[in-house]
Amino acid sequence: MSERSIQSFFGTPLNVVNVGLRSFAESLQAQGVPVTQVDWRPPLVPKLLFTRRGADIEAANAEAVNRIQQGRPVLIGMGIAREVIPGYHDRLILHSGPPITWERMCGPQRGAVMGALVYEGLARDEQEAAELAASGEIEFAPCHHYHAVGPMAGIISPSMPVFIVRNETFGNLAYATQNEGLGRVLRYGAFGPDVYQRLRWMEEVLYPTLKTAIESIEGGIDLRALISQALHMGDEGHNRNRAGTSLFLRAVTPAIIRTCPDRERAAQVFEFIEGNDHFFLNLSMAAAKAMLEPAEGIEGATILTVMARNGTDFGIKMAGMPERWFVAPAGRVKGLYLPGFSEADANPDIGDSTITETAGFGGFAMAAAPAIARFVGGTPQEALQATLEMYEICFTEHEHFTIPVLNFRGTPLGIDVRKVAETGILPRLNTGIAHKEPGIGMVGAGVLRAPQSCFAEAFEAVRE
Repeated sequence: MSERSIQSFFGTPLNVVNVGLRSFAESLQAQGVPVTQVDWRPPLVPKLLFTRRGADIEAANAEAVNRIQQGRPVLIGMGIAREVIPGYHDRLILHSGPPITWERMCGPQRGAVMGALVYEGLARDEQEAAELAASGEIEFAPCHHYHAVGPMAGIISPSMPVFIVRNETFGNLAYATQNEGLGRVLRYGAFGPDVYQRLRWMEEVLYPTLKTAIESIEGGIDLRALISQALHMGDEGHNRNRAGTSLFLRAVTPAIIRTCPDRERAAQVFEFIEGNDHFFLNLSMAAAKAMLEPAEGIEGATILTVMARNGTDFGIKMAGMPERWFVAPAGRVKGLYLPGFSEADANPDIGDSTITETAGFGGFAMAAAPAIARFVGGTPQEALQATLEMYEICFTEHEHFTIPVLNFRGTPLGIDVRKVAETGILPRLNTGIAHKEPGIGMVGAGVLRAPQSCFAEAFEAVRE
């Protein structure tokens, strides 16, 4: 049947919308009929509305995302890890991702542990540090078990300074270390004199200067407001933090000038932060952690509150089952590499920084940060498509984090295990890449999907 006869049959010009099987659209297009193709497939699993115990999942998820959005994380101070993190002790090393033993740790996480033990004075060199780590005398635990988060290897050792972020709505606290910058840094598994020298300067100069300044600011620094502004200035809050770092520096500089009597020290602190576009990352992570924790413990909620990697395993937690990790092997990152390195050098996915995606920004807000494509590979159009796809697996849109290019639409918020199961769409992440061997450090940055099996296991747990 020709286009004219088809239109005569229906008595009006056609504008066809084809849902599902693409071959139908192709057949009409071949006859000159304009067709809008809508890719659709039936859900992979039936929609789950209630748990076996009768909990209303929709209501539970609505409460979970409401708590997340109500949260207002404020930077109120700093302290030394063993002094301010509840339950910390002198033989405890925190790491990123789900629980793991020394024997199963990947190269960069081992490198960071060894470097931290030397930095703490618990070992004379890296070899002695490795022996101590393997001896059973050091306790290892996820940062997430101590209301903390750490990028890449995520190491927090007893003497390290940490930011203290309080959720003013719910009163809970979250913690994160200061960001070292890129390249040969501890969080990427590097160690050596240059790494220790930087860490000691951060402890002895950067930390006390910032602590005094931050604690002099009445009401603290509203991190939710800074993240919201940064999303309007080209950041996504995970791998691009240039605007966030600039906004933080703008907020804290007057307090530094007023409280630091040593002008040279103040200048050094300013220069360090100004020269490290990733400085705000640790603050955005702590803010995300502070916003997500109040959603934990809501019976029946299938919203993620944790998504983290340790370079060996990828783990998630749901709001309705806050004590249970669902774990799968860490994925391989597709990315851009620094000169002299390639995919053969790369460690699998690592770090707690996916707390940003879990809280509704980071890789889920890539549409707000087209320039991120130059850092992780890809194009601005792909960044836009990444955000649009993530709406399909999220429960709602964020009230406070919006994307200008999408007419200020709220970012995708509330990764719903049910929606991942129904659609087969896995969370998109962007991340740095560490060398697989300890002691080397950063080798690139890129993108990947979360593994499917941990989401499938979590979905089955809801149905149990």
